[in-house]
Amino acid sequence: MSELSDRTRWMDATEQALLVAEGQATPAELLEAAIERIEALDGPLNAVIMRWFDEARATAADPDLPDGPFHGVPFLLKDLWTHYAGQPLTNGNRALRDAMPVSTVDTTLVSRYRAAGFVIAGRTNSPELGSVPVTEPVAYGPTRNPWDTERTPGGSSGGAAAAVAAGMVPIANASDGGGSIRIPASCCGLVGLKVSQGRMSLGPFRTESNLGVEHCVSRSVRDTARLLDATHGPAVGDSVIAPAPTRPYVEEVGADPGRLRIGVLDHDPRGGQIHPECVSASQSAGRMLEALGHHVEDAWPAALGDGSMTGRFMAMWAANLGLGLATLGATLGRELTADDVEPVNWAQAEFAKQVTAVQFADALAAVSEFRRATHQWWADGWDLLITPTLGEPPVRIGEHDPTPDDPLAGMRRAATFVPFTTAFNMTGQPAVSLPLHWSADGLPIGVQLVGAYGREDVLIRVASQLEQAHPWSARHPGD
Repeated sequence: MSELSDRTRWMDATEQALLVAEGQATPAELLEAAIERIEALDGPLNAVIMRWFDEARATAADPDLPDGPFHGVPFLLKDLWTHYAGQPLTNGNRALRDAMPVSTVDTTLVSRYRAAGFVIAGRTNSPELGSVPVTEPVAYGPTRNPWDTERTPGGSSGGAAAAVAAGMVPIANASDGGGSIRIPASCCGLVGLKVSQGRMSLGPFRTESNLGVEHCVSRSVRDTARLLDATHGPAVGDSVIAPAPTRPYVEEVGADPGRLRIGVLDHDPRGGQIHPECVSASQSAGRMLEALGHHVEDAWPAALGDGSMTGRFMAMWAANLGLGLATLGATLGRELTADDVEPVNWAQAEFAKQVTAVQFADALAAVSEFRRATHQWWADGWDLLITPTLGEPPVRIGEHDPTPDDPLAGMRRAATFVPFTTAFNMTGQPAVSLPLHWSADGLPIGVQLVGAYGREDVLIRVASQLEQAHPWSARHPGD
């Protein structure tokens, strides 16, 4: 690699932007360094499935490139609902991959990325419609984990996480409807913040009242906070608007969180099995926080033990997939068939057609009740909940494949892998996965911190405190 490519490989986005601000590098030079890394590193990983290098070069050379907080920093968009005017979006679907429909507008968030000064260089791999917690779409093939290429980087933001973990770019767009920021952050040793419902506008096409949110995967808490400052806030017609912060999120980095009351949940309260490494990760994080002066004890919201919520979540999940397939069909101008769609998603969309309006309304009502019951734990005086991010270390490629006689086999397999993330998509609370533990064989194991609704500020303060006390920035794949 060139000297600049090698020197900037492990810099976070804040440090890369500082190089540009201080005249030590130009946006064009940072972009060429990132392109060099993508071309050198992505072959075995398959993280970057669309490369817009010529267009990115024009953007980087534009004297009117916005002078935002990430001026000149190379960036990647996930291949899931992030419309970027003039570029294709396929949502991991092979029919759209063949058609390559070009977006005519930016989503609100993409326009904010551009205003922040990012140079968008391509798209990262995503499972079809983001429906499973691994990134192995039929359309593009599997993305592999830089820490062990036989294992998954997680999903659905697996391509984004693999690209950042490998050092291709310092930060990348990600989204989370059931854990899809936190899962790959855990698998790849990154920071992954799922923001509060309504913190980020999903305009102009999607609603903030559903399960999904968007943000990023990054290497540092300060990058996550700075990007949140640059992109949060409502847009015209938003359906849910989170409470505004009292000051910029970046000012929470390094701020004293005070002595917090923190609960630890180190097992699945619904009775599922948790890998010992993941149990150890959450227990170790509790000891870290206790050593930092916080009150820590075994405690958690009792509502998390309600096993009936899995079925309610899946009713909503299947309905979302059914709507997603209808949207893809409208994009193509024809009705999709089973040959156009992966079996797991076709089966869920067919299931959604059998759900009555009353059954769906019942699921929504149950989720609302679950949300209130879970929030009450924080209202009763708790500040944070610690859990393992995942129930297992990164699983091997192919473990979530459907079988010939069971298209939903991978979804059932996911129950063991992701027992801790989906609850907080239903409750709308912010949650962050931090790279605080590694397994005996060197695989990243994330720890999830969950805050009260709207309290990203508390999460950022504590995440920053942990980052300073137990830094992870020097750990890289291949070391």
